[in-house]
Amino acid sequence: MGARPAIRAREITKSFGDIVALDGVDLDVAEGRIHGLVGPNGAGKTTLLGLLLGLAVADGGRLEILGRPIGRALDAPDGVAGFVDGPGLYPSLTARQNLAALADLRGRDNRTAQIDEVLGEVGLTDVADDRVHGFSLGMRQRLGLAAALMIRPRLLVLDEPSNGLDPSGKRHVHRVLKGLAADGVAVVLSSHRMDDVEALCSEVTILATGRVAFSGPLSKLAAENPELDYRLVTSDPDGARRLAAETTGITVADGSELVIRTRIPALDELVVRLVRGGIAVRELAPVVSPLEAAFLTLTEDHS
Repeated sequence: MGARPAIRAREITKSFGDIVALDGVDLDVAEGRIHGLVGPNGAGKTTLLGLLLGLAVADGGRLEILGRPIGRALDAPDGVAGFVDGPGLYPSLTARQNLAALADLRGRDNRTAQIDEVLGEVGLTDVADDRVHGFSLGMRQRLGLAAALMIRPRLLVLDEPSNGLDPSGKRHVHRVLKGLAADGVAVVLSSHRMDDVEALCSEVTILATGRVAFSGPLSKLAAENPELDYRLVTSDPDGARRLAAETTGITVADGSELVIRTRIPALDELVVRLVRGGIAVRELAPVVSPLEAAFLTLTEDHS
């Protein structure tokens, strides 16, 4: 049996005056999945995240979250947490005091053990008693994640969770999110970082001008946009360029470095020919990732 749906949205619309933010948006996210939401500025991502968090209501369409229909009031079921446009924090309070205050606002027990636990989960134990006004952007993002974890969510909605994180902090947050998904939590995250989306998400929705340009598994997205540019570095650049030019289905770009445009079957054939010719492959990577290539193509089509 498949995982139960955490989000089921159909024909969602939302306007602000004459501006149409969402125009017939469908979205399906199952429990235990990390679903990426990407799109250019003004595509409707923030509006959609706000609907999921109960910060706004749709003008039309049907929205179910954690099996519960969402009506026309500002309403989100228990078990939903996250933030949009950065976490809301009290700069004059410490990290620990922020979490205690948020627990009080939610009418929950202010339990020191749980606060210490979530601070440890996001890697902020050493700065638990430091005031937030001195935190970097990345540290604030991690504290916002800790605040969301306080309610032990079943659906976590995050806006740019890796914003401002150094490589160590990003690895830490990625590990937390993957662990939550493994425990059955549904995660929806918006990001401009395609590498983060590809590293974390099994599924993605691309929004353009308030409409869904694509929604589904990343593997399907790659299959629908199979021709990519690849950078190829070998032990014999001239020999590799010659073999690439002789391989059917490969276009060699002009320039000092070897860049080829091809599909996977022709790329596989070239690698075999290089190995047989005694040429070592030292680097072979897309110039632009499959997600980024699809993003550019699909959002340009809707611009």
